[in-house]
Amino acid sequence: MTILLADPRVRAIGVRDNGDPLIPLDFASGVMVRSGLADRLDEARSALPPGVDLRVLEGHRSVRDQQAIIDDYTGELRVLHPDSDEAELDRLSSRFVAPVAVAPHVAGAAVDLTLVDEEGEELWLGTAVDATPEHSDGACWFDAEVDRTARRNRTTLARALGDAGLVNYPTEWWHWSYGDRYWALLTESGHAIYGPVETKVPA
Repeated sequence: MTILLADPRVRAIGVRDNGDPLIPLDFASGVMVRSGLADRLDEARSALPPGVDLRVLEGHRSVRDQQAIIDDYTGELRVLHPDSDEAELDRLSSRFVAPVAVAPHVAGAAVDLTLVDEEGEELWLGTAVDATPEHSDGACWFDAEVDRTARRNRTTLARALGDAGLVNYPTEWWHWSYGDRYWALLTESGHAIYGPVETKVPA
């Protein structure tokens, strides 16, 4: 059974932040992640087949940005599911966007990414990055039934990132994390090593 980020088991995981700083990824302009995650992304890149690389589209996200995404998507769900109460809307929303309290992006612990070829063209993985369950007819789930090319590329992505210690959020084939509460639950690590963090504004 899929564990969603709104699951009480995720919220129950403690955080002992190890202090790894947010750093810019040297291969993704404007993207910042915790240094431990950056190291693991480098490891994953080196394990990919020749001519294939990662394209990281997003890493750390501010609390304000995370809340804005939640609000926008919940508004869409409210129209699609007018009879749902707030608790059900929260559950539905968490399939696609994490509650702020447990959001891996807010901790600098997650990336949204895809694969590219040596010309920088994105490989086909079955949907666009950020395609919602509603817009993709469920094909955004990692284990969804997709065509052979997409399945092969998803498997390549998963092998490289999984071997480097990252975990996937199964409703989004592009979302992978390390060190957050969801990662800690799936890997039975006992506690998260990254909690919410904000970028420092230059003086």
